[in-house]
Amino acid sequence: MSIIPHRAAVGSQNPTKVASVTRVVRRLWPEVEVVAVKVSSGVDIQPTSDEEAIRGARNRAQQALASAGADLGVGLEGSVVDTAHGMFLEGWAVVVDRQGREGIGSGGRILLPRRIAQAVRAGAEVGPVSSRVTGIPRIKERQGTVGYLTNGLVTRVTAREKTVAYALACFLHPELYEKEHTCLERER
Repeated sequence: MSIIPHRAAVGSQNPTKVASVTRVVRRLWPEVEVVAVKVSSGVDIQPTSDEEAIRGARNRAQQALASAGADLGVGLEGSVVDTAHGMFLEGWAVVVDRQGREGIGSGGRILLPRRIAQAVRAGAEVGPVSSRVTGIPRIKERQGTVGYLTNGLVTRVTAREKTVAYALACFLHPELYEKEHTCLERER
C-alpha cells in the first residue's frame, strides 16, 4: 500500500471481528485508528456459499469505509459450506480502500459436528446453535465455535486474523498482482 492508512473501519461491532482486524492492521501500521461500524451484510444471517459470504463481507467493508470516512474498510463474514464430507464452517474477509481497490481472503475450514450441521441445514445460524449445544452464551462473541471445537488452539479471533491478513496481501504487494486481480482498481 503506497499510503499509510490512518483509519480502518470494521463493518461490525462484534468484539471478535474488531479484535482480529485491530491485531492485524496494528502489526502493519501501529498508529492506525480502528473503528467499529454497525452495518448490514445484505445477505442471509447464515451464508451458505463462498459467493454469498464474499458478497456479505464486501457489503460490510464498503459501508464501513463510507460511513466512517476511513482509509480502509474491512468486512468479515462467516459461512458454512456443505460438502460430501460434511458441513464446514469457514470465514471470509474483504478489504476496500477509497481508490476502489479490493482484497479478498479466506481462512481454513473446520468440520461441524453432525447435530450442529443438521440444525444449520434446517435454517439455524451456527452461533446460536453452538451456544445451545455447548452451554456457552453468545459463543460467537467469545471464542467462537472454532475455539470450542479446538479447545482454544484456534479461536474465532485468531481464525479471522488470518482471513484479514490474506485480504491485505494484494495491498501490501500490488506489484505482484496482475491488473485483472481484484486488489487493483476494478474496471468499471
